[in-house]
Amino acid sequence: MSSEKITAETRTEFGKGAARRIRREHKIPAVVYGHGGEPIHLTLPGHETMMALKHHGPNALLELSIDGKTQLALTKQVQIDNVRRVIEHVDFIAVKAGEKVLVEIPVVVVGEAAPETLVTTLSETVSVEAEATHVPEAIEVSVAGAEAGTQITAADLTLPSGVTLSADPELLVVHVAAAQTAAALEAELEAAEAEAGIVHEESDAEAAAEAAAPAEGE
Repeated sequence: MSSEKITAETRTEFGKGAARRIRREHKIPAVVYGHGGEPIHLTLPGHETMMALKHHGPNALLELSIDGKTQLALTKQVQIDNVRRVIEHVDFIAVKAGEKVLVEIPVVVVGEAAPETLVTTLSETVSVEAEATHVPEAIEVSVAGAEAGTQITAADLTLPSGVTLSADPELLVVHVAAAQTAAALEAELEAAEAEAGIVHEESDAEAAAEAAAPAEGE
C-alpha cells in the first residue's frame, strides 16, 4: 500500500463558518488524531486529496507534510455531501511505519457461481489487523463454480501475508442460494396479490381468446 504525498496547512479557525470558507476555496478541512497528542487540525488541497482518496479507497494512507514535518495518516472517516457529492471533512489517525492498525477492508466478490444460483454479499467489509503501510485495499472472495448452499465465512477468506483476521471467524460473508424460477416467482406474486385482495381486470386479448375457444362439449 503506497502513500500519497499531500502538503497540508495547519488551521486555527473552527466551526461551520470557517469550514464553509475553506470549502469555498476548494480545500478540505481535516483532523489527525492519535499517538496521545492533541488533534492536529488541517486544511488540505481539495483536488489532490479527492484523487488520493478515490485512488486508494476508504483506508487511504497519506503522507502529510505539516509545517515542514512529515506525518503518516491513515484515513478513518470521510464525510461527503449527499447532494453535491463533494468531500466536506476527513478524519485521520496518525500512524508509523511498522505499526499495527485495526481496519475495515471492503469485500469484493469475483467469479461466476453455478447456473441458477443467486449470490448475496452479507458483509461488505471485514475487520483485520495489518501494518499501517501494508493495509490491503480490498479482499477478493471467489465464488467461481459455487453451488447453491455454499456459505463463505470470514475464516474462509484468503488474507494477504502479514494481515490477520480480527472479525468473528464465523461471520457469514457470502451466501450462494438457488435462484427462484420464473414459475415460482409468478406463483408467489399471485398468492401475495390474492392475500391483498388485488383482482386484475381481464384484458381485451384474454377476453377475445376466451370467446374464440370452443364451448365444452362442442
